[in-house]
Amino acid sequence: MKTIQAYRFALDLTPVQHRNVLAHAGAARVAHNWALARVKAVMGQRAAERSYCVSDGMLTPALSWSLAGLRKLWNAAKPQVAPWWAEVSKEAFNTGLDALARGLKNWADSRTGKRAGRAIGFPRFKSRRRTTPSVRFTTGAIRVEPDRKHVVLPRMGRLKLHESARKLARRLEAGTARILSATVRRDGGRWHVSFTVEVDRAERTPTRPDSVIGVDVGIKHLAVLSTGDLVPNPRHLASAQARLRALGRAVSRKTGPDRRTGQRPSDRWRRAAARLGRAHARVAHLRRDTTHKLTNKLAATYGTVVVEDLNVAGMLTNRRLARHIADAGFAELRRQLAYKTAWNGGRLLVADRWYPSSKTCSACGAVKTKLALSEREYRCEACGLVLDRDRNAALNLAALAALFDTAGSGPVAARGADQKTRVCGQVAVKREPGTTSVGQTGTVPPQGRTTDHVLTKAR
Repeated sequence: MKTIQAYRFALDLTPVQHRNVLAHAGAARVAHNWALARVKAVMGQRAAERSYCVSDGMLTPALSWSLAGLRKLWNAAKPQVAPWWAEVSKEAFNTGLDALARGLKNWADSRTGKRAGRAIGFPRFKSRRRTTPSVRFTTGAIRVEPDRKHVVLPRMGRLKLHESARKLARRLEAGTARILSATVRRDGGRWHVSFTVEVDRAERTPTRPDSVIGVDVGIKHLAVLSTGDLVPNPRHLASAQARLRALGRAVSRKTGPDRRTGQRPSDRWRRAAARLGRAHARVAHLRRDTTHKLTNKLAATYGTVVVEDLNVAGMLTNRRLARHIADAGFAELRRQLAYKTAWNGGRLLVADRWYPSSKTCSACGAVKTKLALSEREYRCEACGLVLDRDRNAALNLAALAALFDTAGSGPVAARGADQKTRVCGQVAVKREPGTTSVGQTGTVPPQGRTTDHVLTKAR
């Protein structure tokens, strides 16, 4: 199975290499801002001409927003705009122009309805101080050295890695991987290199290919599994909150930048802000490590994993829980499960957003009309079941896999889910790219629920 995978390594740069990387990132920013200024000037000129009733045939010719068109404009103007252009790699300018081309396309598609989701704003100019410096290489000498502690990039030469690149090197030596591009980016005060690699992965099978597990994510516990296991929530952000507040106060006491007066930040402010950024980066790394360990275990063990399609953006509007919800990383957990289950030969089922997993009794199928968030135990008035609320939801999620196998590849019911919680009914199943979505359209007929369900249909 061929897939696109990323390998990310920290770099240990010398002062000369650090300046060289910054020069390439600055070149990308210059090309981006120059091309954006040209695009806005032509758009403004054409709008002004239309206000004077100039016919479309007589308007100023429009610029091409494609990468090839922007690159052609830049190559014609770079001797005057950037006379130092030969000192950096051409890939640096291509990085900035590619970012602008994708931004303009996303904005145009969002306005015309071709792009789903929230509205995309028009691209803005990149600031030297507020923009994360990065540069992407797609051509030239890109390789990992035989010692696995150095990499070679165009015009940058041999860069030392902070850690061994043996995982990537083994695949390259075996001929099961091919490097497509390399991106150098500063994140959390450190420079990293990310390789986009086409990997030929061997077919794998989960340890328990016929087992099903429901995963109910939460705040008190990061995940409650239908097997009864509780995955504790490390609360990395809450643990580091005292240090983050102290560092934030230290930054506020320094002389920072002021855009209204043009005041430049002091060196002490820069050092304090860097310390705060490193502290936030450490929290993000710890959270990512915890999520990877959990998703690796689930994808490698179970043949079918069932999760919920949560409205995380809506949940973040709760000012009392927003910080804790963001710290848990619900969306990242689902994203990792989506590709890791495919890598391990399993499948991911996504329950519809309006499926009442917490309100449904896992024993008899009765559905409560209301269930307060403060009720941490589910008490069924029909059969008398008393069970932890999250464990009950996880059991209901695991039971959806059996309904998917009964329905096959098509939906059980034609309509999608609605916001109304009903007392009895059917569950709809539909496929999405990369995952399978299970949606609630009516009610679930009373049936017994078990922890694991044997799938009768081959994947």
